[in-house]
Amino acid sequence: MLQTSTVPASPGVLAQPAFARAIDRLSQLSVDGYYNPYRSFDWPDAIDADSWWMSPELLSVSGTEMGAELDEDTLRRLAKWESINFYSLNVHGIRELLQAVIARLHEPGYEVASKFFHHFVGEENDHMWFFAEFCMRYAGKLYPDRQVRIETATDPAIENFLTFARITIFEEIVDFYNTAMGSDERLDPAIRKINHVHHVDESRHIAFGRKLMVLLHDELRAKGDEALLDKVSEYLRRYMTASVRGFYSPDVYRDAGIAEPLALRRRLMADPARAAFDAKVLRRTTDFMTATGILRPVREAA
Repeated sequence: MLQTSTVPASPGVLAQPAFARAIDRLSQLSVDGYYNPYRSFDWPDAIDADSWWMSPELLSVSGTEMGAELDEDTLRRLAKWESINFYSLNVHGIRELLQAVIARLHEPGYEVASKFFHHFVGEENDHMWFFAEFCMRYAGKLYPDRQVRIETATDPAIENFLTFARITIFEEIVDFYNTAMGSDERLDPAIRKINHVHHVDESRHIAFGRKLMVLLHDELRAKGDEALLDKVSEYLRRYMTASVRGFYSPDVYRDAGIAEPLALRRRLMADPARAAFDAKVLRRTTDFMTATGILRPVREAA
């Protein structure tokens, strides 16, 4: 999902006073909101296997003919395993983003950002723990990481930008689901809590990531290379597409007892209703990146 690089940031790019003030504010919010995850969760002995483990509207079959063909018992089983897949995706994604951020801690150019990096690393480690804990307690496993890797960049300025763009995109996708499940009364309180807690922390991480993205993209824009900016934009579109496809898991469909899981995945990814849902998941991200000029109009082939 994320490629690790240890390239330094350009001197001064992240030293702007407004960015430093934002870092101070976000760091203080992390201090004020600090909690011990090992003491904060009351894990039930079991979660009712017949209950909803994920909001039904978030299931990968929602809104499709294939979903309408499934009975409610199957949908509830699917909700359990899609829930486990969602937390597994979080564990794998967090592990890789931690590698990327730790590689930049106190590296040249990241002196100001490193103040918040420490909070970021601690909080993301906590998130990885409680998502993995949920999976192991109630499913006895995590799903393997099957994310397709997308090529990384060799130019340091490009790779710095892409690293934090990937992190922010990942966090915003996850937060879409967290926001919905954190307040869904149909879900077990333990499920609601881990989603709500993650949403609160991610609101700071997303705010940080967006500010960092803009500053690092400004550095790319200063090169005056329009073709480069188009390539970066197209890369991000491919990354977003690859990211949402992780929610269509043949492993999940197989565990839910659905026949021909690979065929179901192909049908779902070709369904216009799912394309519309995936666009909804990404809308906050695409709107932001379009407004800031990070995402550019798709160029017609000559």
